[in-house]
Amino acid sequence: MEPSAIQSATISVLVENEAGVLARVIGLFSGRGYNIDSLTVAPVDDDRGRSRINVVTSGTEMVIAQIKAQLDRLVPVYKVADLTREGPHIARELALIKVISTGEERSESLRIAEAFRARVIDATVGSFVFEMTGGTDKIDAFLALMRPLGLAEVSRSGVAAISRGTNIL
Repeated sequence: MEPSAIQSATISVLVENEAGVLARVIGLFSGRGYNIDSLTVAPVDDDRGRSRINVVTSGTEMVIAQIKAQLDRLVPVYKVADLTREGPHIARELALIKVISTGEERSESLRIAEAFRARVIDATVGSFVFEMTGGTDKIDAFLALMRPLGLAEVSRSGVAAISRGTNIL
């Protein structure tokens, strides 16, 4: 791949869990015009002293390297890892998908949901809410199939990611 080609990157940042840290991370992205495709953050230890921020972004190889370097200089950041480039990793997200339909479209949405292993978590006479976990591409494909069947609303969690094997952040 060309160094100047736009690439997606999943970056994990281990930070001190304190007020304002997320605002500093977001400020770094917005201040330099970097886009955030997905963002998740949550405490990751028993005493809630550290949080993990997962950011999915895109840019050239040079832009991704700049983002990582700038994140690494933020206080209180403990560690920055580019999961996309540092070896195998697992990335998943949760989506809640509301489909409003009747008749054959309703039946078809159930058939497709079964094929994608989406669970019905709410049903009314005219709608379903599906719960689905998986990779971003899988969720995108499911949404594309649901659009003509009455896709009405979507809520996505953002990507949660972790390295495979013995590597740790």
